[in-house]
Amino acid sequence: MVVDDRLVERKLLLKRAFPRIELFEIGKELNIPYFNRFMSGWEIDEDEASLEIALNIGDAQLKEIFDKHAPRGWAVFRGKHYTFEDGHLRLDGSWRVIRANLYQAKKKYGKTCVAILRAMVETGGSCSLKELRKNLRQGVDPYPILAELERLKVVDTSYKGDRYQEWKLLEEISPLIQSELGIALPKPPAPEIALPTTPSVEIEKEDYVQEERQKVTMMDNELDESINELFKRRLNATVKFGKSFSVASLAGYLQNLFGPILYFDSLLSIIQQYGLADVEIVHPQGKTGMRTGWSLALFGEPGTGKSFSTRDMVLGRPEAKIPAHGIPGRNRYCGGITPARFIRIGQAYVNRTFNFVVPEFNDWFRYSGMVDVLKLAMERGEIKYELHKEVIGPYRFQSFLSVNYNTAVFGRGYEITISDPNFNAIEDRMVCRLHRLTKQRFTEIAQSQMKLALGEIDIEKGAQNIRDHVTLLYAIETRHPLVREQFPYKPVMITPQAYSMIKTAREAILEKIPHEVVKFSARLEDRTIRFACAASILNYFHSNLDYIPVSEEALKYAIQLYVEEASVRSHEEFKPEEILEKLI
Repeated sequence: MVVDDRLVERKLLLKRAFPRIELFEIGKELNIPYFNRFMSGWEIDEDEASLEIALNIGDAQLKEIFDKHAPRGWAVFRGKHYTFEDGHLRLDGSWRVIRANLYQAKKKYGKTCVAILRAMVETGGSCSLKELRKNLRQGVDPYPILAELERLKVVDTSYKGDRYQEWKLLEEISPLIQSELGIALPKPPAPEIALPTTPSVEIEKEDYVQEERQKVTMMDNELDESINELFKRRLNATVKFGKSFSVASLAGYLQNLFGPILYFDSLLSIIQQYGLADVEIVHPQGKTGMRTGWSLALFGEPGTGKSFSTRDMVLGRPEAKIPAHGIPGRNRYCGGITPARFIRIGQAYVNRTFNFVVPEFNDWFRYSGMVDVLKLAMERGEIKYELHKEVIGPYRFQSFLSVNYNTAVFGRGYEITISDPNFNAIEDRMVCRLHRLTKQRFTEIAQSQMKLALGEIDIEKGAQNIRDHVTLLYAIETRHPLVREQFPYKPVMITPQAYSMIKTAREAILEKIPHEVVKFSARLEDRTIRFACAASILNYFHSNLDYIPVSEEALKYAIQLYVEEASVRSHEEFKPEEILEKLI
């Protein structure tokens, strides 16, 4: 079969220049049937999506796409037919220039240059000085040759830190290098073919898991790419931003955008992103056994802004001009996924911590036999699920959930009734937040929608700063290889003051409840502490201490969450504002 190398380059160029959400928008605009299968860009496969677009366009449409949509400014492409550099697309290739430059480098450095390029072709990825020295004569320094090759646009820097640098050979240039240097790579062995010996349902299960593992790899690459870009272009600015940024700054940013009621839900979603690093919580005498991660449930009637807070603010929604605020590559959108498929794909996340965004969590409880399994998922426990012809697990689910739970809420003065018996399953396992369509909430939703539609809200810069900040802190606190040597891991230290403030809030709440029976559990205080500690991670750059103290600002918002949630779970037997006026 003859392969159209122009088509191959178009596909590779589109994938490199545009994130998956933008590819989704491009595909929808072009009315390509492939994209009708998906609700959002987070569900598509980047390879498939970029190929489908490449198959349906020519050079003129490619140019129009790059003119209309914003490609990644850092992306570089030097192909045989297309060139993309410094934010500009040219419909002519770079090979002629690179071939001449390669001749210069070979003439100047001879066999050493060839050995370096051969090693880079064989690895198929990035190489450091240490790795390249293994392929050279002892005492030969590859750095000046790499610097020259980079100046000649034969190689490119993939990562550069204060004391460490990696170089890569762009995928589209590799065929030219192999041809010019006479490098013939060995063909990989043919894969072994085994006849199926398991039932068809078991094969389907394995396909689900294998497919999900590929998605996990894609998400890992997305995170690595984002950290790499941040380090190259915005590291100093992000550290500077972090030295003054705090939970109060975040709350102020969100209040200016959405108002005094609507903002708190987005605050919860973004603080959950900071907690996703699952940092240890310690006290002055040692470990507490607690960590900063927690699951979030926004519950109540449809149309009250739950999806906006849990999905749009975290993942982004370009068509509504809402940029992503969440950690790249760490939020798995579960729109359209059944609970049975969820517990299957969960096996791909063993020993990993991600956040699963579930738009209609209540639907999952309608499936027979799922309540107990979903309880285990919320508890980050060991999951095992048995069907007639299939056994899933056992495996330990260590990720978190961010869910919308649509349920009827009937307001009678300050009392509410949750008319859903399954809601008790999540109430004590997650941070919960009630949504009722009050007049004030309705007004704030309407005003925000109008401002966004008219372009009066510009949150692009603020979102980028916050996303860079949470991504950098996630990388530091999870000891990502790119940052491990530059920034220390810091646990969060809980103080006696924090417990004292929670105790004061507890006593004030119990005093307001007119009977002996308390309708919420002590787990609510555990969630309050986790929230306060996650919100304190924002202060990582505020001091040179080897731990992060729980901040007074974080405790203030945690106490607000505690009192308001206790009021809801107590069927609003007391007004939270009466207590908060005295405490905060």
